[in-house]
Amino acid sequence: MTSTQTGDKWFEEIFVSHPIRFHDTFRMSQRIFIDLLQTLVQNHELAGSQRTCAREVIAITLFILSQNETMRAASERFQHSTETICKYFFIGVKSLVRLSMEIIKPIDMQFRDAQSHIRRDERYMPYFKDCIWAIDGTHVDACVPVEDQVAYIGHHDTTTQNVMAVCDFNMCFTFVVAGWEGSAHDSRIFNRAITDRNSNFPHPPPGKYYLVDAGYPMQRGYLKPYSDTRYHLQDFRRGSRPIQGNHEIFNQVHSSLHSII
Repeated sequence: MTSTQTGDKWFEEIFVSHPIRFHDTFRMSQRIFIDLLQTLVQNHELAGSQRTCAREVIAITLFILSQNETMRAASERFQHSTETICKYFFIGVKSLVRLSMEIIKPIDMQFRDAQSHIRRDERYMPYFKDCIWAIDGTHVDACVPVEDQVAYIGHHDTTTQNVMAVCDFNMCFTFVVAGWEGSAHDSRIFNRAITDRNSNFPHPPPGKYYLVDAGYPMQRGYLKPYSDTRYHLQDFRRGSRPIQGNHEIFNQVHSSLHSII
């Protein structure tokens, strides 16, 4: 049934309503939405059509992403066909991906922030003075067609994507790889990222290294903890016995620094 409250009219109502209502719907304030819209239109090829403006295109995209809604639900909300919603969602996501390539990147390739962070903490200095950033993976829930679900079933028997991220010591992401199946091993994603010339992976300079956990391969430029030894901070906190030996001391400090991500 067609509603008189079309997508753009509904958005206008939300936009001028209480800030909390807008934030709950789109996961951002009105001001940030306008800034995002202007950036995407001016720099990242976001455009509407004769019947739909760019504002509604990004509103549709954010509505689906922030509310984890289906195309059918967005179709009902914005009063467009599911085919049109899919088209606009693809346009919106494509422009957001272009924006992400501009934002998710190293700010300081001299790694001064890493050096200052470590120098300020006697737990890490001088032992980790050449550490720059941390790498880790996480599983993000994913909606996958039934015929493709097996490959995306991860550790908890749900469909997920395995996402690898690099984080600096200001807790800012500097590199992200998304889209891998939940069943993909961390080391496989890592090896593809560092060998694919098109990925723009920020390789560590000579003499510097990333911190990685036990799921990643041990190689020059990437420092992992000792295996078969306590590692995670919660293991040390709930353990009844004190830290013993150099390997456990190293793993405890490694885990503490790596937890930035």
